[in-house]
Amino acid sequence: MVQLLIKISLFVLMLTLGLGLQGTALQQWRQRPALFARVLIGSCLLVPLLALVLLKFSLALPVAPPVRYGIALLALSPSAPLTLHKTGRQGGNREMAALLQVLAAIAAIVTIPLLATLFRGVFSLKGWDLAHADVALQVLTAQVLPLLLGLGLRRWFPAVTAKLLRPLEQLANGLVLVLLVVILGFTLPAVGSFLVSNLLALPLMAAMVLLSLAIGWLLAGPDPAESTTTALVTSMRNPGLALLFASSHAPGIPAVKLAILSYVLITALVSIPFLLAQKRRHLQPPQATEP
Repeated sequence: MVQLLIKISLFVLMLTLGLGLQGTALQQWRQRPALFARVLIGSCLLVPLLALVLLKFSLALPVAPPVRYGIALLALSPSAPLTLHKTGRQGGNREMAALLQVLAAIAAIVTIPLLATLFRGVFSLKGWDLAHADVALQVLTAQVLPLLLGLGLRRWFPAVTAKLLRPLEQLANGLVLVLLVVILGFTLPAVGSFLVSNLLALPLMAAMVLLSLAIGWLLAGPDPAESTTTALVTSMRNPGLALLFASSHAPGIPAVKLAILSYVLITALVSIPFLLAQKRRHLQPPQATEP
């Protein structure tokens, strides 16, 4: 039931993105390719390497292996679909976030298997082979194909798109809300018990989120909307991919999935002060300059 709802919500969300994607994102890419390259490097490479360093230097702490696996899998998985939903609500640049998400999803086909190999070597793990084909199949079917369908409808049937866009946006927002309520209803008690039993996971996850936000914020320019967007893109990871990997490679360790869901919850909570500060920056009137 939950898995089906996730697939439907993601399909509608990406289809709506394709229908509503304007040409401004591509213009931004052409005008500032270095910014997009920096954010992609930050999201797809720097955040996973940050996780590797934190996990390596925290080996002396009594943190349960499932917690480490969950953090590692999420750090490896960029391009969170809900980034678009959150960016639009928090005053970010939705067009930029959309293009960055698509580019990060495509880049993940290459970066996830390579970085997974690095993680396995550093931590002497076996049996966690994240193949290019598995990542590509998940990314293409869950994100790229519905996005391309939306772009095609926008290009070839603009009149139909104009009628469908608003209802589909409302449907996508409703599905996201229902999905969050269902996931919280099914998992919140288990996640709460998991965190109580793994209190040392809290500062480790919080540190990952804060540093990931900082990476995205530092990679942007002075515009609050832009820095909000890049920070969300780098800090919000793809739980769908991470849960897929956990199901494939750790089916007998359910705590890994709880660690992934706990990380998502910590991300939402830790991001609140940053987003409030960014909103205050965005609302500040520009300072008058002396004549």
